[in-house]
Amino acid sequence: MTQTEPTPTTPAAGKCPVHNFNYAEYKPVGEWFARYDEFREKSPIFRNEFGPGYYTVSNYEGILKVMQDAETFSNSVVTPLDPNPPFKWIPEMLDGDEHLQWRKQLGPLFSPKTTEKLDAKVRERAIELVEGIQAKGGGATEFMAEFAQQFPTSIFLELMGLPVEELPQFMEWEHAILHASDDDLAAREAAQVAAMQAVMGRFYTTITERRAEPKDDIVSKALEFEIDGKPVSDEDLLSFCLLMFMAGLDTVSVTLGWAFYHLATHPEDRARIVEDPELIPDAVEEILRAYAIVVPARKVMKDTELLGCPLKAGDMVNFALAAANRDESVFESGTEVDITRSPNNHIAFGAGPHRCLGSHLARRELRIALEEWHKRIPDYRLAPDAELFETGGQLGLTSLPLEWDR
Repeated sequence: MTQTEPTPTTPAAGKCPVHNFNYAEYKPVGEWFARYDEFREKSPIFRNEFGPGYYTVSNYEGILKVMQDAETFSNSVVTPLDPNPPFKWIPEMLDGDEHLQWRKQLGPLFSPKTTEKLDAKVRERAIELVEGIQAKGGGATEFMAEFAQQFPTSIFLELMGLPVEELPQFMEWEHAILHASDDDLAAREAAQVAAMQAVMGRFYTTITERRAEPKDDIVSKALEFEIDGKPVSDEDLLSFCLLMFMAGLDTVSVTLGWAFYHLATHPEDRARIVEDPELIPDAVEEILRAYAIVVPARKVMKDTELLGCPLKAGDMVNFALAAANRDESVFESGTEVDITRSPNNHIAFGAGPHRCLGSHLARRELRIALEEWHKRIPDYRLAPDAELFETGGQLGLTSLPLEWDR
């Protein structure tokens, strides 16, 4: 299913503020959140002249409209720098009926009932990792490397039917795809495409194996999917596996980093969840809201206007979900973290037809990680010499050194 590709245009002079910055650049911790907060107050929509140029939306009203109007704002792109990507991540980069058909078949695999069955496995893995960190002695850990990047990723690999011992290679590919920050756009794109090809090559082997011998994993189940009454092609299966790979290896890991960063730097909140673990589900929702990590993109399919700014067919748009979730016109004291916030109708998992399928599993993994860690290591802090940086294209910490008294 294809659509006519609009031709990108230049911005209408004087209609929107103009900036120029690399949105994927690494910055000291918290700077990207602060910058999007500032944009929201001064420029709820603006033109960024970085690279080929695109528009950024930075308030709740505009972001929600973009996500809910899939006919005007196509999901066929993932970065505002590339209006015609040579790849598609399925089902994220699909629109219309084809997207709906994929979602209907994937829904049961990620339903609350299905993810509830994973509780024992998820909890066992969390306990294993925390107790392994404790057993090393020393009262310190590089949290991102030793827990955040190990815990949800190993569960995901098992769900997909991939060997856990290959995790280091998978993480290397994932970093090249989602966290490259090179100002040289051609070099960045080449590295991303090479990593995606490597991932799909690895999955091609798995698909071939599952056709010969199906197992109880997501790849085997996807082999039975049909679109328009026909079996899914190998090409589309590989694109689906690529998306699952990136979602499974990155989103929960990055959010865990922000959760433990916040709790390490806000001992009063940490003490509250240690004393009353029943607060943990609400704390998870608030971390998801205040530290939303995703910066999606859309392609404008027809001339329109957004927040008073005219957009032409072919223009590119991106938006940080954190900018919407921290909007104080919607969330009282939205730039502050309140782990008892209620109601908390955040859109950290998106909104509209492309809302995240894996939200039930993500919430479960985050809750269990906080429960099991704080049973064993309730009091910790940032290492005193820590220099923390965050990535821009997807808002995540590059490292998080923690320490505690033995």
